[in-house]
Parts: sequence; C-alpha cells; structure tokens
Amino acid sequence: MSDTPPRRRLLPNCREIHHLTMEGMDRPLSWFERVRMRGHMAICDACTNFSGQMRLMRSAMSRLGQEDKLPGDKP
Repeated sequence: MSDTPPRRRLLPNCREIHHLTMEGMDRPLSWFERVRMRGHMAICDACTNFSGQMRLMRSAMSRLGQEDKLPGDKP
C-alpha cells in the first residue's frame, strides 16, 4: 500500500492539473482523471483560469492563418 494519504491521491496538486490539462488536449482523459480535475478546479481558481487559457490558446492557434486565406490561394 502506498504511503500517500487517500486525500492526496484523489485531489491532485496544481502541477498535476497542469499536466492533465495539457494531456487532455491530446487525448481523451479517463473518467477518474476528469473527476480529479473537476474536484481540484472546484477549489482552485488559478487552475481553472489556466485550463481556460490553454483552451483559448489552442483554439486561436488552430484558426491562425485560416481567416487570411483567399479562395484559390496555394497552401
């Protein structure tokens, strides 16, 4: 059995949330990972803001350059 208290395993720290946020952009998170993230973000405004900023940045980067292309432009 691990020496880590059960609370520590259920609620991750901010570093773990940042890692899960980035992982979640590249792959679907498991049910347990999503529950852990929601539990932490319910009490941590900084991680909630970080997650929102990463989603916004990812969305902006995916649209970057698409608005400037004209029909018939070469890729």
